[in-house]
Amino acid sequence: MPGPRIVSLIASATETVAALGFADNLVGRSHECDYPAVVRGLPACTAAKLDPAAASAEIDRQVKALVAGALSVYLVEAETLKELRPDVIVTQDQCEVCAVSLKDVEAAVRDWVGAPVRVVTLRPDSLDDVFTDVRRVAEALDAPQAGEALTSRMRRRMAAVEARARSQGTTPTVACVEWIEPLMAAGNWMLELVSMAGGKNLFGTAGRHSPWMSFEDLRAADPDVIAVLPCGLDRVRTRAEMGPLTSRPEWEDLGAVHAGRVYVTDGNQYFNRPGPRLADSLEIMAELLHPGVFDFGHQGVGWEKL
Repeated sequence: MPGPRIVSLIASATETVAALGFADNLVGRSHECDYPAVVRGLPACTAAKLDPAAASAEIDRQVKALVAGALSVYLVEAETLKELRPDVIVTQDQCEVCAVSLKDVEAAVRDWVGAPVRVVTLRPDSLDDVFTDVRRVAEALDAPQAGEALTSRMRRRMAAVEARARSQGTTPTVACVEWIEPLMAAGNWMLELVSMAGGKNLFGTAGRHSPWMSFEDLRAADPDVIAVLPCGLDRVRTRAEMGPLTSRPEWEDLGAVHAGRVYVTDGNQYFNRPGPRLADSLEIMAELLHPGVFDFGHQGVGWEKL
């Protein structure tokens, strides 16, 4: 008997479905789903209403204009979705800026007739929520044991990093930058990752959405480490977007700049995807906070020095 036909409309869920052993059951994806590589050949069921190639400030302007007009940031390709005849659709209800929302999906499938479609909605605000969501996806695919096995593997990897980090005896202060212009600090699960990696996060609240901050806030806090991990941007794009920060005369006064401890990361592939690779993200953070102690081979792939 063939397995369920799955459409995943958020990149982290696509990774979760694949890690659970259901990559071959995926029949559609979002326009942002690109890992594992095999999913790139699947039909895209969403599209962005903004220009993803625009500079940080312009993307922010476009997003705010859409939200202010009570419009979604993304389109759901309803006809494509219907033609794919999915049994299960995985979406999210955590951030309308990150991916298509539940209301977008509900609108797209409202007029369907025939076999019912199961819509699984994820809302990961914390690390525990991520594990819960993995299990929820597994249960929707009638594979609860696979969900337990995957979360157990993630927890073991992360616990090993945490134990080793805590034995180092140092707790560097960290500013995690989730958007460059305007400045935004990281929230949600990122504070937990920093703590597990043996650092002290200076901005944001665990389990809460990412807060805005000012350069004056950053300067006053003067963190030991600055990790730049913009949502949706890779390392190359992040480095190219750093001008609004590095062009400030006060930038050179920051302790992290003097110490050479400003890092650009692939926030798109790692930190901002609440799925299986958060274990890799923790390893990356440990490499940044404790150089010479941790080396998982992520440098040059997940991060680099500015």
